[in-house]
Amino acid sequence: MPEEAPMKNLVCEKSRKALQFIEDVTRNADEVQRKVLAEILSRNANVEYLQRYGLNGNKADREAFKKVMPVVSYEDLKPDIDRIANGDTSQIICSQPISEFLTSSGTSAGERKLMPTIEEELGRRSLLYSLLMPVMNQFVPGLDRGKGMYFLFIKSETKTPGGLLARPVLTSYYKSSYFRDRPYDPYTNYTSPNETILCQDSYQSMYSQLLCGLYQNYDVLRVGAVFASGFIRAIKFLEKHWILLCNDIRNGTIDPKISDPSVREAVLKILKPNQKLADFIEAECTRESWKGIITRLWPNTKYIDVIVTGTMSQYIPTLDYYCDGLPLVCTMYASSECYFGLNLNPLSKPSEVSYTLIPTMAYFEFLPVNRKNGLINSITAPTSLDQKKDQELVDLVDVKLGEEYELVVTTYAGLYRYRVGDILRVAGFKNKAPQFNFVCRKNVVLSIDSDKTDEVELQNAVQNAANHLLPFGASLTEYTSYADTSKIPGHYVLFWEICLSGTTPIPPSVFEDCCLAIEESLNSVYRQGRVSDKSIGPLEIRITERGAFDKLMDFALSQGASINQYKAPRCVKYAPIIELLNSRVVSNYISPKCPKWVPGHKQWCTPN
Repeated sequence: MPEEAPMKNLVCEKSRKALQFIEDVTRNADEVQRKVLAEILSRNANVEYLQRYGLNGNKADREAFKKVMPVVSYEDLKPDIDRIANGDTSQIICSQPISEFLTSSGTSAGERKLMPTIEEELGRRSLLYSLLMPVMNQFVPGLDRGKGMYFLFIKSETKTPGGLLARPVLTSYYKSSYFRDRPYDPYTNYTSPNETILCQDSYQSMYSQLLCGLYQNYDVLRVGAVFASGFIRAIKFLEKHWILLCNDIRNGTIDPKISDPSVREAVLKILKPNQKLADFIEAECTRESWKGIITRLWPNTKYIDVIVTGTMSQYIPTLDYYCDGLPLVCTMYASSECYFGLNLNPLSKPSEVSYTLIPTMAYFEFLPVNRKNGLINSITAPTSLDQKKDQELVDLVDVKLGEEYELVVTTYAGLYRYRVGDILRVAGFKNKAPQFNFVCRKNVVLSIDSDKTDEVELQNAVQNAANHLLPFGASLTEYTSYADTSKIPGHYVLFWEICLSGTTPIPPSVFEDCCLAIEESLNSVYRQGRVSDKSIGPLEIRITERGAFDKLMDFALSQGASINQYKAPRCVKYAPIIELLNSRVVSNYISPKCPKWVPGHKQWCTPN
């Protein structure tokens, strides 16, 4: 007990300092942002990229920076990125050596991008992680008295021709000393030993992490993964392998399939034979329903820590089913380009989640976005904006409540006025720092003609249609789409995987109604294309067999996607993926008639 008091005091002091840090940087957000930009520019005064545009970083202020530096996309930077990847070590974009490349998600706009980073960025990411639990503990006290069961994974890394590592940002962090050699902290006390997280084999990693989590079930106070889809995948894994897991807990052994010596050694340090626990898990897993399985197996769990914003919102009903209505908490907002901020009201409803950008992380600017009827007008150009558009960008403290913006960042690692591609809506303010709802990723669209359907609009339309399944005890578990232009006119195709829990068969007319419901929910440009212009054919839903989207994930992982970053793409264009899904279609349905449309929005039909 005497040893616990100093630790508790230390934790309390660290929490107090973390909360005070948030208070200070949000109260002085604009001053902090000016200092961040000045530091970035002075450090990199002599780099080729800034000199290319005539900017003297030692003398430049914010106004000069905005005047001469263009707003850019990845394609604009790609020649410089390629030079670095190929071994050019000159100061092209950053005065500090590029330590590695962070690969973006393979499902983000359909390509993996290489994001430069420097060694000190690990410190910034670690800082943001250190703020999460002090914030959370304000809302859910006592989290230092137990453990977190988090399903965390690494992905294999590759090297560029120049010898730099290229790997997902989470793999980089988990393999760093900031994570591996972290000092004991009750807030980062996980059921999974580091060896199970750092195991290259995804099956062995998942199995061993679940085994340790089950064995320590009464110690678990919070559970989670990066994305909601990853957490549900862990539940499905448990559903498939609980017999083996129970056997290991009953006998204090590890299944022979777990062959990694370091994993076996780490797990055996924790695992001892426990007949009573094995019988309890078996009894729960053999019950007719898995509803509330999380709270049944881990009864002290207080919340689920997963991302359920954006397209991940479709998993909320499934999470509610398995987790018996526990709070779904989205703690932070980050990407391969930069870690941005955190959720200061973590128990808010998923639909109301907002993230406060921490002004020390990078220099933030915002490109106003004009979204009408679900379409994003002002951000369709993939290349640099013109000078007039550049000047439209607003600073962090100048965004307006309720307005939507595309996030633009200038980082310590060599990105200058870079368009991240995220669309954010201003939801409120923490002192002078804005809080943003994540709206969507730009460029995740379906298009046949002049129509452009974005991710949010598609999600809402699918949700409206999926409600037609509820009377039959069925639900939509996963979906994606593509624009089928193999015939003229082209048409939207949606692949649906559904879960049937009822015994009443679903008539074909219901799926046809689902097709029409989606079309009725889409924008006026789409509906005009269907009704008046006849440029778009009837929407089609193709029902896949169960497990089709697991195969899609397996395919993505085999192509180099990160299991931590993977999320089912909402729109696919890659022929092998479409072929994979088509090979697992069991039935298909066509919209039975045209949706409603009236003239009045002709301007939406003008191709860009």
